[in-house]
Amino acid sequence: MARIAAVIGILALVAGVSRLCVFVVGSTEYAIVTDFGNPTQVVRSPGLGFKYPYQSVRTIDRRLFVYASPSSEFLTSEKTPVVAAGTVLWRVADPRRYFETVFDRAGAESRLGDILFAELGATLGRNPLTAFFSVDTAAYRVNAIVTGMTQRCHDTALRDYGIEVVDLQLRGFDFPKQNRLRLYTRMKSERGRISMLYRSEGEEEGLKVRAVAEEERARIIGRATEVSQQRRGEGDGEAARIYADALRRAPDFYAFLRTMEASRNVVHKGTTMVLPADSALFGLLFDSNYFNNAAVEGGDPAETLKK
Repeated sequence: MARIAAVIGILALVAGVSRLCVFVVGSTEYAIVTDFGNPTQVVRSPGLGFKYPYQSVRTIDRRLFVYASPSSEFLTSEKTPVVAAGTVLWRVADPRRYFETVFDRAGAESRLGDILFAELGATLGRNPLTAFFSVDTAAYRVNAIVTGMTQRCHDTALRDYGIEVVDLQLRGFDFPKQNRLRLYTRMKSERGRISMLYRSEGEEEGLKVRAVAEEERARIIGRATEVSQQRRGEGDGEAARIYADALRRAPDFYAFLRTMEASRNVVHKGTTMVLPADSALFGLLFDSNYFNNAAVEGGDPAETLKK
């Protein structure tokens, strides 16, 4: 029985010593072994770890965390007051540095808040308001600005506190409540001035376009008039040639047509005429061979009718 008791005592002593010398590291943790608060060993891989009985183990969560900073008031480069806030996605990258500087999550987020506040103030102070609020794609540069802020916060947090800033975003960007009405009024007047400028430039450009169009219109009309007169002259010449050729080929028919035209011009609708017997028009109405007889006797019946 004494031997059994001794064995049990030895096993209990070994178990107690093992508990003091063996520790477990989870898959979501880092472990730091300390000698009276001084870190001597950093365990990054999950599994069993060993230490001396007088040493202590401190575990650090290695998962991602989200820190949302409170809203603060800043000034842009043109001294416009704005209220901004950011959100930081972070995790522990250097466990030893993290343990020595911030110790826990509360201390880490306090340092991150200081870094983010300083970076927001410096960044907003270097950029105008149009870099954050603008319809002009050339002036709007929020993505580039936030990317630069993320990189600078990452470098500072990693160097000083062993914290990796994975991402940073602007969570809020607005004007202070007491200044919003005045700023909105100024923005409205500024947009009105810009719209008036664009309107005047548009009217000026419209006048230029209309002047050019009017000049082109006058040029086209002048050219068309010139061509029409030319064509009209050619037509008149061709008509005279056709008339002369027709007269040469059928002088009797030509005399008949001229007589008809003369009678149409002389006699209007509803007119009563008294003609002498030797009148050319009367002769035409009385005798269908009047022109043949007149041609034999000599003379132009149409000229006689006009007289």
